[in-house]
Amino acid sequence: MVRSSNGFSLAETVIAMGILTTGVLSAAAVLASGMQKLSSSPQDVIVTQKAAQAIEAVFSARDSHKLTWDQIRNVADGGIFLGGPQPLKLPGPDGLVNTADDTTTETITMPGKDQVLGTADDTTVVLSNYTREIRIQDVANESGQLRTITVTVTFKDGPTTRTYTLSSLISSYS
Repeated sequence: MVRSSNGFSLAETVIAMGILTTGVLSAAAVLASGMQKLSSSPQDVIVTQKAAQAIEAVFSARDSHKLTWDQIRNVADGGIFLGGPQPLKLPGPDGLVNTADDTTTETITMPGKDQVLGTADDTTVVLSNYTREIRIQDVANESGQLRTITVTVTFKDGPTTRTYTLSSLISSYS
């Protein structure tokens, strides 16, 4: 006599639980990563703005003839822009960041819990954990008339160091 039994064996149940556990842990990892990216969103906006601000200032100084073409270089190459990562500081009298006359560490005002800027619950964040590096180099075979500007902004996001790089070309012709 052959008996038919309905249900799952212990082995089938263990395999199903293993697959389910793997799926749940994977979903939790994706959720945790998404939350980390979401929480760093304000910092991402700050670094993109600070990099763009630096490049725009260099173009503006060239176009307004505030700087000569020879000054649009790093200090090591005879220009005015400091080499290496520098703290994010307010520009000095020359109006340019990452130069010797920069003043105090920059701050930024963020909206508070109501998410409306300009209300009583706004917070001021000091950008002391950010650095900005401006590298200006001649483009090969261009007779010194074309340069690359590379701005790298780095910041700490918890235990992770994050970096944003923005590059542009600038010519001697304004």
